[in-house]
Amino acid sequence: MSHEARPLILHVIHHLVTGGMENGLVNLINHLPESRFRHAVACVEDFSDFRLRLARADTPVLALHRSRTGIWRLRQGLYRLCRQMKPTIVHSRNQSGLDALLPARLAGVPHCIHGEHGWDVSDLKGQRVKPAWLRLLHSPLVDRYITVSNDLRNYLVHRVHIASSRVTKIMNGVDTVRFSPPSRRSRELFPAGFIDADSIVVGTVGRIQAVKDQETLVRAFAALVHSGGKMATTTRLAIVGDGPLRSSLMDLAEALGIAALTWFPGNVSHVAELLRSFDIFVLPSLAEGISNTLLEAMATGLPLVATATGGNVELVSEGVNGRLFVPGDVAALTRLLTEYIDDRSLLRMHGDNARELAVRHFSLSTMLGAYQAVYEEFCYQR
Repeated sequence: MSHEARPLILHVIHHLVTGGMENGLVNLINHLPESRFRHAVACVEDFSDFRLRLARADTPVLALHRSRTGIWRLRQGLYRLCRQMKPTIVHSRNQSGLDALLPARLAGVPHCIHGEHGWDVSDLKGQRVKPAWLRLLHSPLVDRYITVSNDLRNYLVHRVHIASSRVTKIMNGVDTVRFSPPSRRSRELFPAGFIDADSIVVGTVGRIQAVKDQETLVRAFAALVHSGGKMATTTRLAIVGDGPLRSSLMDLAEALGIAALTWFPGNVSHVAELLRSFDIFVLPSLAEGISNTLLEAMATGLPLVATATGGNVELVSEGVNGRLFVPGDVAALTRLLTEYIDDRSLLRMHGDNARELAVRHFSLSTMLGAYQAVYEEFCYQR
């Protein structure tokens, strides 16, 4: 099949920056067979150097700068883009992606797919009327919905009233080769003097913003340290990522007296190697779709301590590969961390189980196969 004969999929997302959904898109484009599809990415706002992770040179990335130009310019730009590129599928994601659907249809795009990947911080439980109404209003323009969790699928079916036959659940997948357990816990990546051979490292990875609620983790870690004994001398906290609340989170660690025991490296390019340096992974989010970092921690063989919200409950089997707690419950998180630190055999057992579950149920190949099946259904209809 010639280059131009291959169907083009135009992916519309808010930003192409460091993030779980964005990482999933990059994995999708990089690993789907080049002989079957071409890809392009349109950003409602902008992109960062994260786009350099796209391995395929034939994938253009365009920024439409909605906040600067306005919604009508955005729609005009998307219309022109669709007329010029002639995609077979426009695959939009989350609420801002809805704005691509009408321009795509008016431009003659044959098929539209819309994905739901998580919750907005202003609508953590999907209870607001306007977001549901917007999705219902755009629903005649959508051929197929894709959700990453049962939670989001149920939202579309029961709250937005989308027919269940139009919704396909495809859980995120993880590269279980790149993310794999270490032969030994490496400590070389941490700052000099930060840890020693006996230290237990509690870690998290994610954008530092309100919905991720790293504040609860900082407060729980402080309570653990101030409980005294070996907790204060052996436990360390690593919060990997950047975002608008990073500075205030560092100030909180200082105010709680744990700054010397807490490491904030910012965004890093070696997440897989850092995860192999952790002993426990914590995801304290107020809401989640299916967390890529939780999957990566699973594949690395780390026990998971996560909030009982959204897709987390589909990844964490209570007492098997980790523990769940109510969002914002500092005392519960402190207790769960203490139990793992006091019982290294439990920590290792849950970590081993996490790796096994990641390999068995959440491989990257499973996710890719599911997306390819959906794309093939619409790209190669007879």
